[in-house]
Amino acid sequence: MALLGKIRKNMWLVIVLVALGLGGFILQDMMSGQQSLFGSQQTFVGKIDGNKVEQREFSNTENLMRNVLYRNSSADGYALKDQLWNYYVEKNLVEEVADDLGLGVCRDELRDLQFGTNLSPIITQRFSNPQTRQIEREQLALIQRQIDDNSMEPGFKEFWRHQEYEIVKQRLQDKYAAMAAKGVYTPSWMAEMMNTDQNTIRDLTYVRVPYADIDNSDVVLSDDDFKAYYEKNKYKYRQDEETRKISYLVFDVVPTRADSTQILERITAKKQPFAETKNDSTFVLANDGMFNPVYLDDKSVTAAIADTIFSLPVGTVYGPYFEGGSYNLVKVVDQQMMYDSADTRHILIGAQTPEQFAAAGRTIDSLKNVILSGKAQFDSLAIQYSTDPGSASKGGLYEGIVPNTFVPEYNEVLFITGEIGPLYTVRTSYGVHLVKIEKRYGDRKRRAKLAFIGAPIEPSAETQKNRQNEVYNFLKDNKTVADLEAAAAANPSLRLEVSAPLKRNDYVVGNLGSGAAARSMVRWAFGDEANLGTPEVGGLSPEFYSFQEPTLLYDEKYVVAGLKSISPKGIPTWQNVKEEIEPLVINAKKAEMIKANLSSNSLEQIASSNNVSVDTAKGVAFSMANVPGMGTEPKVIAAAYGVPVGQVTQPIEGNSGVYVVKVTGETP
Repeated sequence: MALLGKIRKNMWLVIVLVALGLGGFILQDMMSGQQSLFGSQQTFVGKIDGNKVEQREFSNTENLMRNVLYRNSSADGYALKDQLWNYYVEKNLVEEVADDLGLGVCRDELRDLQFGTNLSPIITQRFSNPQTRQIEREQLALIQRQIDDNSMEPGFKEFWRHQEYEIVKQRLQDKYAAMAAKGVYTPSWMAEMMNTDQNTIRDLTYVRVPYADIDNSDVVLSDDDFKAYYEKNKYKYRQDEETRKISYLVFDVVPTRADSTQILERITAKKQPFAETKNDSTFVLANDGMFNPVYLDDKSVTAAIADTIFSLPVGTVYGPYFEGGSYNLVKVVDQQMMYDSADTRHILIGAQTPEQFAAAGRTIDSLKNVILSGKAQFDSLAIQYSTDPGSASKGGLYEGIVPNTFVPEYNEVLFITGEIGPLYTVRTSYGVHLVKIEKRYGDRKRRAKLAFIGAPIEPSAETQKNRQNEVYNFLKDNKTVADLEAAAAANPSLRLEVSAPLKRNDYVVGNLGSGAAARSMVRWAFGDEANLGTPEVGGLSPEFYSFQEPTLLYDEKYVVAGLKSISPKGIPTWQNVKEEIEPLVINAKKAEMIKANLSSNSLEQIASSNNVSVDTAKGVAFSMANVPGMGTEPKVIAAAYGVPVGQVTQPIEGNSGVYVVKVTGETP
């Protein structure tokens, strides 16, 4: 009870944890230019409630995460830094609260969270088989043995130690949340009100005059309109730290006709070698192509080849044909006639190591002999021995399986080489299977095994260089954001965009996404690129920024950036949020125009005079966030509960239009 009383006295902590209001604990040190998390030159990356996070510790942890969790991932490096920083913030908060309340996680509890029956969500996420979604218990058991006999590889040992910290933090958060829930008292009057709000429903008829019915060009706004809206809503735009907006002009790098011709010639030259090769998979691999050893039908390939490829002999290469931004060649590697679907039973003995495969093979041979001798039925042995969780309880049965559902080895027996009735031993990446084909369905249909190579149409190095020079010359002749706006107006091929308000440590800029170039733009805008000088509102960065195509890694766009505006910490001026609030101010003005023309409280007359319909909404509760047919309209729902049954509301300014509502019924 003392702990619950302490929680009640410190409800702000509950709000902080639930709302993840973590930013307030990050001191100004992190936000200053030379001490920023992204690009820091100090010995620490930042402070959290006065506690330093050392650069070495942060970097070591980041490297661990990259090398273990994200080794084969294309995860953004800046996103990983941001995720890791948030971990440190949460950890600091949780440990502080846990110390105050006497919460902890003992070694036995931690071991259970890692290897026992009460696994941490962190373990279940990282150590589940992506295909079966089952916990990899064997892998966890191996790790547990390595911990016990101190044989774990050093790098993985460091990762596991960090993961333990993550698990403890998560567990403490769960404990605190459970205590907080028990420590929150709901008065009886509030409980009754909540029950009424959730269970009382009303039936409504309503008319909506959409804002979209009035063209934006017919709305004339003055500064007073912006100021009026701003004064009513400025609290919504309060910010805890300074933000800046970047205007940027995008120069797309587009392949020329000469580039396209050169690429077509290059792929055409590979057609004969592709047809002549005896090793299709190696040829495809050497030419960045795709060879998936499954049999496809005409519904599984694109329209560009569906009508042609299945009538060609095995060994034929078709193309080049254009599709998906590439010139492509496709080779018919094999063809087979297959049924539409089949029923099958199997017994799987799982295996991963050579020793396990050998043992699994012996077990399958024994089970096969037992079935053939008539001493036991296939389904009973599947229930007893199969390690496939998807079919063991059903006697190993899978029904209605279509081609390519299973791994290639199983698929080949099921649809090509096997017959109904006999037992087949099949080895796959999962282990060794005993397979029986029960039934096949439909007509036999031609399917083909195909190999593809392609040549993406991309700008040549010369084209990229020419565009670079064009941007360089543009930057020499233009020095202001106004110049960017004028250039975009004069040249439709150039795109001028404005970022959302950016914070000092942001790494994503508008539609440009994330990456080193976007991060450099943010650093320049905040004056954190010392060699580029101090930016001024309306001025341009002295260098342009290159953005690569993420797969092919050529320069797909060059960007000239300018500092659009600066909004200091606190409530910004109305001028700083003018562009952001303009759509809302337009809607407010439209609402005035619509309401001025609503001279009747008859829904039918309002609908007729505004060329809209009378709609109904049944079963509307006060607590509803979204009403079918109406959308998210909290003001409308509130107004509908503010009048007696049978009465009509005053016009309501909703999110999508002006509403007039009549309450037609109520169910308590």
